[in-house]
Amino acid sequence: MTGAGRREGARARLVAAGAVAATVAAGLAVRAVAAGDVAKYAGDALYTVLIYGLVVLVAPRVRPVTAGALALAVSWAIEFAQMTGLPAELSRHSALARLVLGSTFNPPDLFWYAVGASAALLAHLAARARRRG
Repeated sequence: MTGAGRREGARARLVAAGAVAATVAAGLAVRAVAAGDVAKYAGDALYTVLIYGLVVLVAPRVRPVTAGALALAVSWAIEFAQMTGLPAELSRHSALARLVLGSTFNPPDLFWYAVGASAALLAHLAARARRRG
């Protein structure tokens, strides 16, 4: 990889790290000011945005569509895993597991994960377009 390629990757990682931190802050802010379905579904969307940011952090040259598809797939896989009862069992023993895995399958969550993946994808594409033009 050339020096320019390394710099581009480092820049992408830095931006992704900032996006991850901002997403966590947004999630905490939503929890602080909203309740009920608003907080829950905003949290679902932000969960997928967070996964998207982590994908870009780990693989800074990933194509935006690939990052979006992967973030959505991970979110959906975790949601469908909740049908097995394993996440609920792990969540009983660990606050971290409860945050990451949840506990109860909820079909509307699948839609809100897609909203989050779409929002992250559009933001990533817009940022790339601004940087290039």
